[in-house]
Amino acid sequence: MLLDTASLYFRAYFGVPDSVRAPDGTPVNAVRGLLDFITRLVQDHHPDDLVACWDNDWRPQWRVDLIPSYKAHRVAVETELGPDEEEIPDTLSPQVPVIMDVLEALGIARVGADGYEADDVIGTLTGRATGPVDIVTGDRDLFQLVDDARGRRVLYPLKGVGTLQVTDEAWLREKYGVDGPGYIDLALLRGDPSDGLPGVAGIGEKTAAKLLDSFGDLGGIMAAVDDPRAKLTPSQRKRLDEARDYVAVAPKVVRVAADVPLPDFDPALPSEPRDPATLEELASQWGLGGALQRLLSTLQG
Repeated sequence: MLLDTASLYFRAYFGVPDSVRAPDGTPVNAVRGLLDFITRLVQDHHPDDLVACWDNDWRPQWRVDLIPSYKAHRVAVETELGPDEEEIPDTLSPQVPVIMDVLEALGIARVGADGYEADDVIGTLTGRATGPVDIVTGDRDLFQLVDDARGRRVLYPLKGVGTLQVTDEAWLREKYGVDGPGYIDLALLRGDPSDGLPGVAGIGEKTAAKLLDSFGDLGGIMAAVDDPRAKLTPSQRKRLDEARDYVAVAPKVVRVAADVPLPDFDPALPSEPRDPATLEELASQWGLGGALQRLLSTLQG
C-alpha cells in the first residue's frame, strides 16, 4: 500500500475540525486525521507493506522548465534567493513536521526523493513491486498506474477513507473510455487547472475521450491532424495544430517518473513502534493518545 501522504493529510486537515488541538492549543487536526486514515486503511485492507510517499519537491524544476504554468497558481512566494513555496493553510504547515516525527517513531516508512514529487515515488515503487499494489490518493493523475494484469489499483477517497472508490481498468473504461496509460493522454488533452496544465483549447474531457477512441492515442490524434482524410472538425484540427508545442512536452510532465533514485528503506508495516519513548512524548505533547492507541492496537492485531 502506497500513500500519497500530502493528499491524505490535506484531506484530513479540511475534513477534521480545527477544534482538534494539542494541550497547548495548537491545531493537530491533520495529524490526528492522518493517523485515523492509516488505522482505517490497515483495518480494511490488511497490507503487509505500507509506505508514506513524500513530496520532497512538490513543483520540480524539470516539470516547470517544460510547462512554466505547472502548479504556478499554488506558489505563494517566489524569490531569486530561495525555492518556490507552496501556499499551505497557516495552521497546516506547523503540523507537517509533527506528522514526520510520528511516522518516524512509529516505524512507518516515509520515502521521498529530492527533485521529485510523491507521485514519482509512487510510480517508481509501483514499477518495482512484484505483487499487488494499492495506491491511496485523492489525485486522479495516478489513475495512469492502474493495471489489472499486475494488480495495480487506485483507492480514491470519496469521504474520509471509509468510502473509497476502487479504481480499476473497468471503472476507468466506464468513466473515461480509457485504460491506465490512456489516462495520461486524456489528462493532457483535457488539461487540469489544479496542476496548471492548460490542455488543448476547446477540447474537454468528452471530446478528448472521443478522439482517443477514434485515433487510439495521442500520437494517432496528432497524425490525424496532418491527414486531410481524418475525421476531425476544422476547429479540432486547428486547435490541435496550434497546440503542437504543448503536446510535445506535456506527456513528460503528466507521466509519473518510474526511475526515481530512492534511499534504502524497510516497507514492512511495523507491529510495534520503532521508538516507543519518543512516540509517548509526541502523544503527550500533541494530544495524540487516542489516535495513536487505535493505530497501535490495529498494527498489533
